[in-house]
Amino acid sequence: METAVHTLHFLCRAEEIPADTSRRVDIPGFPALAVFNLDGSFFVTDDRCTHGEASLCEGEIDGDLVECPFHQGTFDIRTGKPTGAPCRIALRTYEVAVEQGGVHIRQPE
Repeated sequence: METAVHTLHFLCRAEEIPADTSRRVDIPGFPALAVFNLDGSFFVTDDRCTHGEASLCEGEIDGDLVECPFHQGTFDIRTGKPTGAPCRIALRTYEVAVEQGGVHIRQPE
């Protein structure tokens, strides 16, 4: 049985993102990323709204949803799925690992 190999990409320290907030992170080789802390659980999506040129980190968080600051469409932070018009295309989500206080995303090799 083969074991999947992943590369971890450090994004930020967990304590830098208070509960129920987000932070935009830029790392080489990826689009701008949004790191969300939902009551101590971390989720990462692309930061750019799929409907327009808006940063989701500038939007409002309401429970598990983030509202785009431009057109008020919403996405499920946990899955990336659009949950409110005019957004219709899902956000890309990333597998998250929190290790030694750092928030990372896993990228398959």
